[in-house]
Amino acid sequence: MPVQVQIVIFAVIAAFVLFQLYNVLGKKVGRQPEEDARARPPVPTTPAAAGEQAGPGRPNVLDAVTLAAIAGLKARDPNFDPVRFLDGARQAHETIVRAYAAGDRDTLRPLLTPRVMESFEAGIAAREARGETETAEFVHPARADLELANAEDNRAVAKVRFLAELRNRVKPADPAAAEQIEERRVAEIWTFERQLGASDPNWVLARTEPATA
Repeated sequence: MPVQVQIVIFAVIAAFVLFQLYNVLGKKVGRQPEEDARARPPVPTTPAAAGEQAGPGRPNVLDAVTLAAIAGLKARDPNFDPVRFLDGARQAHETIVRAYAAGDRDTLRPLLTPRVMESFEAGIAAREARGETETAEFVHPARADLELANAEDNRAVAKVRFLAELRNRVKPADPAAAEQIEERRVAEIWTFERQLGASDPNWVLARTEPATA
């Protein structure tokens, strides 16, 4: 057989072998790293690690400090959800601050204990006696951190640290006087409570006190 023919035959055989090898080795077999990356859910971070608070759209993951802070209440009320509680506490904080500035007693009354309502009522009455009207605006959404959640006798007690930037507008009684606008940064600890085992699951504000920022 001529040498040229042998070379052509060997070339055809080699091409066929390479084609078969490509069919076996050139294809992706099993799960690939990029597929694992796409399929793997994102690793949730704790609120402390992320620098954010848990809430709608964020992972419901608690750090060790928060778990320790709520252990006392969890022992008496296993259904206590600190993430849901903080969401409600933020809403209550904003509602109470706005209602107090507006002198809205009907909104305040179901959200406060009688003792706190009495204190707020005194402040509202004094402002009304001066003939002033006031509004409160949040420059940014307030930050809320759960300090403690415990059970005392038949009461659930939770302390929340709020850090807020407020813009207060006060209109004096004299129509000719200029409106007073004040922006301030407020750090407070609010204590909420509710009766354990009661049919009403709502919390009420039982105390406010200043806090360090």
